[in-house]
Amino acid sequence: MTNAQAVVLGALQGLAEFLPISSSAHLALAPWAFGWEEPGLAFDVALHVGTLAAVLWYFRREWIALTQGGLALLRTRSLDAPGARRLALLVVGTVPGAAIGYAFEHQAETVFRTPALTAVALIVMGAVLWLVDRGAGEARPLATMTWRDAVLIGLAQACAIVPGVSRSGATITAGRALRFDRAGAATFSFLMSMPITAAAAALKVPKALAAPDLTPVFIGMLTAAVSGWLAITVLLRYVQRRGLGVFAGYRLVLGLAVLGLVWSRAG
Repeated sequence: MTNAQAVVLGALQGLAEFLPISSSAHLALAPWAFGWEEPGLAFDVALHVGTLAAVLWYFRREWIALTQGGLALLRTRSLDAPGARRLALLVVGTVPGAAIGYAFEHQAETVFRTPALTAVALIVMGAVLWLVDRGAGEARPLATMTWRDAVLIGLAQACAIVPGVSRSGATITAGRALRFDRAGAATFSFLMSMPITAAAAALKVPKALAAPDLTPVFIGMLTAAVSGWLAITVLLRYVQRRGLGVFAGYRLVLGLAVLGLVWSRAG
């Protein structure tokens, strides 16, 4: 992999991780479309470390409160402390994705990354995102989240093991289906990315760091961090004024373009 390719993949990861357009789809499709060597899941996860840094920095005050809440929870065994209940909800929401990711690790590196499946997932989930966001009724504040809500959003996150579904797209869609306002659904989605990304990084990043040339890995991670921070900033401001239809439209166009390319290459 060249340094330029690492920059492109890092930028795609950072932007697409937090916009509901599927970073895994972009990382799987870019090498296929441009004829690059497939970097593999370990490199993809290394790029996720960059976006992990972005979400930790952007929500640093929230993470401080969550950490304090976790310490209070250990001390008092009560969810009444500020931040303790939300931390517990994040843990509950993370379990389904972690379990599914572990169970289907092999498929995630092979059959789930086929261009045709990715394109179909982009189109289908784009339609679901648009329909749910458009039809969501009265908005709930994030503070009203229940254990059931956290489990359902966690199950949605687990579906993102298939490239094209989009982790942020699935969790934001689930949040909107549960009638949370757009900013609240997006915020919880971004916070949920931390534990599952950290777990995946612990498993896969050592493999990426075993590469003979680490320069592209670190360039990709840095690019992903910068573009990820930009994506969080843009999306949180954008969704407060507008709907999610533009992202659904982008997914439809990209999915159809990929299917067209698959068809042309098959011929």
